[in-house]
Amino acid sequence: MNNRSEAACHVLKAETTYDGKQGLTYVRGIAAETVGAKGICMHLLTIPPGGRAKAHLHEKHETAIYVLDGEAVTLYGDRLQHDVLSKSGDLVYIPAGLPHLPVNLSGRPVSAVITRTDPSEQESVVLLPELEAVAEEKIAALKARGSSC
Repeated sequence: MNNRSEAACHVLKAETTYDGKQGLTYVRGIAAETVGAKGICMHLLTIPPGGRAKAHLHEKHETAIYVLDGEAVTLYGDRLQHDVLSKSGDLVYIPAGLPHLPVNLSGRPVSAVITRTDPSEQESVVLLPELEAVAEEKIAALKARGSSC
């Protein structure tokens, strides 16, 4: 039997939200839970001014981000020692297993399309509470010098 005859395209409305382990609210999109995806997920994210995720990583799963509007700083590395600024129109890649967190240091919301190679992306989220104090120090330093990285 050919499974293609049972396959179907799905169209979802960007209406339902969920709170991720990372501490941010996502608009639910393409995922195992919504359409039976087997290798990807795609959600929408808006980070409010001053908002940030908790320090985390995604085990064995890559992340690709397209920034729709605004700008965010992503802290990354074993001790969150690196930072990169992404703005509207930028594409961001985060390798599997890399500790990171996005933070919005601007006075405007930042919105992005988030895709991952994990169809149930919350299952691979590993929170890193031991990096929270480091994150707060790094964010304070970024605020002191301005949001430019």
